Amino acid sequence: MVGNFGSTEQILWPVSSISGIFMCKIVYEITGLISREFFKGYHSLSKPTKIEWNNRGFSTFHAILVAAISFYLLVLSDLFKEGTAVGSIVDRKSLLSDCLCGISIGYFLTDLGMILWYFPALGGVEYVLHHVLSMYAIVLSLISGQAQYYILMVLFSEITTPFVNLRWYLDAYGQKSSMLYIFNGVALFLGWLAARILLFIFFFAHMYLHFDKVRTIFPLGFYSILSVPPVIAVMNVYWFLKIFKGMVKTLSRKRHAQ
Repeated sequence: MVGNFGSTEQILWPVSSISGIFMCKIVYEITGLISREFFKGYHSLSKPTKIEWNNRGFSTFHAILVAAISFYLLVLSDLFKEGTAVGSIVDRKSLLSDCLCGISIGYFLTDLGMILWYFPALGGVEYVLHHVLSMYAIVLSLISGQAQYYILMVLFSEITTPFVNLRWYLDAYGQKSSMLYIFNGVALFLGWLAARILLFIFFFAHMYLHFDKVRTIFPLGFYSILSVPPVIAVMNVYWFLKIFKGMVKTLSRKRHAQ
């Protein structure tokens, strides 16, 4: 299992994870500074709302960062392309993918810490479960050096987070009746459908078609990849239904108001 625990990784993992924590702290503070300067309504928000406002700032930054790098590694680079002579797809990794996983661990640790500290203001049990499962899967992948192709697909699905956060910002800012709120809701629905429903269908189809390679993953990782992604997928479907109902409700209210 510890085939990926070399001298480089012993330095890279803690440095990237600590960098992820500092990234969250810096963006949290910058979000507050920018908001105080450019959003007049920010000053009238309650303290708990300001905390969540700033928290969603580094959540958005992390989502954009990991989605962009995951897209590069999965689509633009040659790391996971079929036919490349670099071994089984479940064993492929790079320093960049290791670094990205470390940064995400730092983010999930920071966000989980805030969720637990202010529980349940920043999220309920489902958010705790999501973060714990995400860190568990990433840590296993880092230590073993396996299944990073699938980890990156899940990290790419974070591309929907900016739409979720913008919806919350507009609600907190009293803009639920604005056209931007409606357009963002439709974009959130479509983005969630693509990144957290259809992409997960591709995820499971790819695992099925490459099951002979998936079976070579070390035992704990093998059984985890058969159990953790389905749990996350069920959560994604649950949230997707809530997003769909919210979008329909908003569009119906807007149509009746015209």
